[in-house]
Amino acid sequence: MRTIAIIGSGISGLAAGHGLLRAGYRVDLYSDRSAHEWLTTSRPTGTAARFDLALSYERELGLNFWDDAAPKGEGVFLTFCPTLHNPLIRLVGRFRAPFQAVDVRLQSWRWMNEFETRGGNIVIEQVTVDRLGEIAAAHDLTIVATGRADLCRIFERDESRSVYDKPQRNLGMVTVTGGPSRVADLPLLPVKFDFLGTDGEIFFIPYHHKDVGPCWNILVEAKPGSRMDLFAGIVDGNIAVQRMKEVVTALFPWDEPFVRNMQLADPLGWLIGAVTTAVRRPAARLASGAVVAALGDTAISYDPIAAQGANSGMKQARHLVENIVARGDGAFDSDWITSTFEDYFATHARHACRFSNLLLEPITAPAKELLIAQYGSDGERENHSPQQRIADAFVENFNDPRLLTPAFTDMAVSRQVIASHAEGRWLWNGMRGRASIARDQIKAKLRRREAVQ
Repeated sequence: MRTIAIIGSGISGLAAGHGLLRAGYRVDLYSDRSAHEWLTTSRPTGTAARFDLALSYERELGLNFWDDAAPKGEGVFLTFCPTLHNPLIRLVGRFRAPFQAVDVRLQSWRWMNEFETRGGNIVIEQVTVDRLGEIAAAHDLTIVATGRADLCRIFERDESRSVYDKPQRNLGMVTVTGGPSRVADLPLLPVKFDFLGTDGEIFFIPYHHKDVGPCWNILVEAKPGSRMDLFAGIVDGNIAVQRMKEVVTALFPWDEPFVRNMQLADPLGWLIGAVTTAVRRPAARLASGAVVAALGDTAISYDPIAAQGANSGMKQARHLVENIVARGDGAFDSDWITSTFEDYFATHARHACRFSNLLLEPITAPAKELLIAQYGSDGERENHSPQQRIADAFVENFNDPRLLTPAFTDMAVSRQVIASHAEGRWLWNGMRGRASIARDQIKAKLRRREAVQ
């Protein structure tokens, strides 16, 4: 029996471990914390919202323990403000299948226990680079899935694919209770996404907390030095919640009632930081001569703005397991690790990276065209209008970035997408959208003028 070592007990490492157990391999999983410590003494590592393509692998592996308990996120409600207090465009798009965001502490706890029940071996230790060489020498393949922790540094940064050399956003994340269970006046439960072109973004994600169950996970993506950038140096989660409320009140005042009564869900349920997005070489050669493979955030670090980290990690885990099985008795050498990753990058990850990076940049003209064309979407299931179909296609790109990402940078492709959903009339649909936006802007100005008087 061939033996595989996995370093890391996050989502992608555990998914790969379960996939390999199912395929008949002996799997040793090395974790820097026990399942109990994941559940009781750990911070969440992120929101980890997963869409249908990623969730399908969890279901295939029998790891879908929260399908009946977690909130079913049905779509995206986006408010685009090019400048302060100017909600210019609203989008309400519906996913083909619901997404799910489960507390990673709960998920790792349950998946680790299930891993041992199914015959996997767990070793609790902090793996160093020297120790990694010993582990690699004792296994046919060693996979490093420790996120952006120290071990990721052994994998060389791929400069040709790594666009940024510093973080593009400063992040503040809180998990909160006390908010409404729904977003008012919407026919679906969405990710609520407020976009302020000058300052950054804020996301309100339906979430399943390890202790309290359904609640909200809120992520602030602040451009450095902006009015959103209030989270540096915070050491108390309650203060992080207060800063989140300050951001909402000052920049998105229409959402102040939504967050007014929110409280921190647990003392550790918050996070601050920043991510420098990077693609790394998938194989690293150790001093011992052994070669190890990168998986998940260790291979590709995403800013969370497009929710591609956990989704990409799940897709890569599935791809890697399938290729390990197909390899048979062949060597898991550097060439094989590299070619396996290159195939995954070409078919999936390059689109996810491009999509994520685009959301960090000023909105492109082709993306504006799509937002204008969908103006008037309301998320109603019975709405089959061109604008609703365009809105639905827009949000489905979070699930599968291969679908629409090219349209965000190519006007011809953007107009083809619009035409495909609007009986070929991309120009008419764009004119209708612009006229509707202008009409609503005039109405909003009149309401503000009346309020002042």
